[in-house]
Amino acid sequence: MESIRRQNPQAALMSLEAEAASARGGFACLFSTADEYESALITERRAQGRYTQHRSYWPFVLFAGCALIVTGTVLLFA
Repeated sequence: MESIRRQNPQAALMSLEAEAASARGGFACLFSTADEYESALITERRAQGRYTQHRSYWPFVLFAGCALIVTGTVLLFA
């Protein structure tokens, strides 16, 4: 506030106008439609690897465990 008083009024007005234009530009949306936004969002998430399928080994481990239990039970009572 003190620096504005030291400047001449024209320079202060130009400075305030430049700051106001800069502030308005910060609130502008980069996308013209919601579809454009969603497309950019999906593209960014794909680049991060969020939509890739991770291989899970749990079904194989559970199958092998059950097979071992069944085999052990058959051998125990055979």
